Amino acid sequence: MKLCNITAKRTVYTAAVTVPGEISVDDPRRPDVRALLERHLTFALSITPPEHSFALDVDGLLEPAITFYGYRADGELLGVGALKRICAEQAEIKSMHTAVAARGRGVGRAMLNHLLGVARDHGYRRVYLETGTMIEFEPARALYASAGFVACGPFADYQASEDNCFMTLVLDAVAT
Repeated sequence: MKLCNITAKRTVYTAAVTVPGEISVDDPRRPDVRALLERHLTFALSITPPEHSFALDVDGLLEPAITFYGYRADGELLGVGALKRICAEQAEIKSMHTAVAARGRGVGRAMLNHLLGVARDHGYRRVYLETGTMIEFEPARALYASAGFVACGPFADYQASEDNCFMTLVLDAVAT
């Protein structure tokens, strides 16, 4: 099995968001959200074999255990992310994706920080995520590692594969 190639330093950095915006609960059925999610799914499926791709479509994001968020600046959707409840003390980050035009401007970091804040507010003690092992997913793995996530084994219903990287973060009782 291929291990997660996590090359980021363990030092947490807080890059400034260069696109001021607002993160709030959003509806994956909205046309602009649906379009960004379709790009996310297309990207994931173009790189990862379908049996190892776990990106959610609109219907999957409507599951009651999932809260879906959008990052908007002046009404324009720049990024999305979701938090899925696994159990009373554990959650999973899902569907993190930033619009191409907004990449490198802190949108992904802002969304990740928001999701971790929501997880803390809900009393979750551990957050997990699954991403790809391919080079195209290296920026995502670096973002997660820079926030303190570490490689772990499969969680919930996932199975180990050479295409999947599993990561986890133990949350402190207070926000960082």
